[in-house]
Amino acid sequence: MKLLFKQRFFSWLDSYDVYREDGTVAYTVKGQISWGHCLRIYDAAGNWAGTVKEKVFCWLPKFELYVGNTYMGRISKKWTWFKPQYVFDCNGWGVQGDFFEWDYSIVNAQGGLVAKVGKEIFHLTDTYVLDIPDPQNALLVLMFTLAVDAEKCSRG
Repeated sequence: MKLLFKQRFFSWLDSYDVYREDGTVAYTVKGQISWGHCLRIYDAAGNWAGTVKEKVFCWLPKFELYVGNTYMGRISKKWTWFKPQYVFDCNGWGVQGDFFEWDYSIVNAQGGLVAKVGKEIFHLTDTYVLDIPDPQNALLVLMFTLAVDAEKCSRG
């Protein structure tokens, strides 16, 4: 399953549309006014699916993930010199990123591929391609991508 994640060009708050390969909308993401980023995710039918909330007053960025009202885990950025690293405290998954922070691989505890996330650079807005072998992981992979994009946005 591939998803195309595009930030809306004209938006006061963080707003994104997430499309399937056939061009249909899979998810819509709407930012809310809050301290730190708070992104609510809706499925194609408009039902609330989950939330990504930034923890404020932390030394390094942290984002909590909720599917509905159920806490699923956290994404934290680790302090490193060159290559960005994130701790994905959810389902035992790990994250490996490249130096430019454009491409990521999410792997399970056994080292198997959960998803590949790649940023496309020649667009006016942030655009990512999410390649997810198991569609059941789509929402959590989308949450990871939202958190990384929000963290990068906060940096400047």
